[in-house]
Amino acid sequence: MATVRIPAEQRILTDEAEVTAYLAKLGIDYERWPLSQRAAANAPPDAVLAAYAPEIDQLKAQGGYVTADVIDVTPATPNLETMLAKFSTEHWHDEDEVRFIVRGRGLFHIHPKEGGPVIAIEVEAGDLIRVPRGTWHWFDLCGDRDIRAIRLFQDKSGWTPHYTNSGTDKGFQPLCLGPTYIPLGGASSR
Repeated sequence: MATVRIPAEQRILTDEAEVTAYLAKLGIDYERWPLSQRAAANAPPDAVLAAYAPEIDQLKAQGGYVTADVIDVTPATPNLETMLAKFSTEHWHDEDEVRFIVRGRGLFHIHPKEGGPVIAIEVEAGDLIRVPRGTWHWFDLCGDRDIRAIRLFQDKSGWTPHYTNSGTDKGFQPLCLGPTYIPLGGASSR
């Protein structure tokens, strides 16, 4: 379940209906898709795409997406820092950014061009997010640096980032507060 943080308002949204409604006001689509008994998180990409074929086909029909793939990022991914640097700076795309998270977690920051506070959307397995073309945003992995996602594209060449050079991204930490942030065993006793 996605978590939306609005630092300027010191507000956190965790209720699915509240998250969906808030993001919709920004033009961002959010859904939860079932994970159970579809495909193992480490299944081959073709098996993952086949497991979610009905949903992918529906999205393709609705959004004009022509292709889908599976991205798999772990701490062992070659040139990980270079790849992440490309997307952790505020930018926008000529097409929608659509991701269904199969495994792991990541953090989208959204900077509304029309005004309003910068928000952070932490996504996890089971979350589908569509960030519309032209939306100023950036993306970071969570501390475990592990994510696997289905991506959909309107152009077969994929997303090309156009950097805003606003510097807004420099004022926000890539901090995820999901399950791996909370220490196992709870608080220590003294």
